[in-house]
Amino acid sequence: MSKMFVDQDVIRDLATLLNENDLTEIEIQDGEKKIKVARNMTTTAVVSGHNAPSAPVAVPSDTIETTVSDKDHPGAVESPMVGTLYMAPDPSSPNFINVGDKVTVGQTLMIIEAMKVMNQIHAPKAGTVTKILVENAQPVEYGEVLVIIE
Repeated sequence: MSKMFVDQDVIRDLATLLNENDLTEIEIQDGEKKIKVARNMTTTAVVSGHNAPSAPVAVPSDTIETTVSDKDHPGAVESPMVGTLYMAPDPSSPNFINVGDKVTVGQTLMIIEAMKVMNQIHAPKAGTVTKILVENAQPVEYGEVLVIIE
């Protein structure tokens, strides 16, 4: 697998534009290469695509790091529909899963209510839950990443 070349000057220029224009996010895409610079408390550059580097790209600023986006993660579980997500079968029950839990293929991860029908979302593979990217009673979109299983 070849490494993707990331022009550090482009990342610096995007970070400068972000700060100068008081923006929270800038994203550019060229084919399968995508660079996203976003600001929450720190500035983050996200590089994704099939040829994304496996190691962080050296950028002088201490506040910029490179990662593969959750959407491109091989253990990403995406929402198969639009609806309201529930982490437990009812408000008084514990969540189906928590970060660090080991899951098996077919295990219920969460429920999405769509058109008054409760749809169980099952684990497509066995592994450990490393990230939960949604919250209880949150609306979700088709294709949105819900959880990462490694």
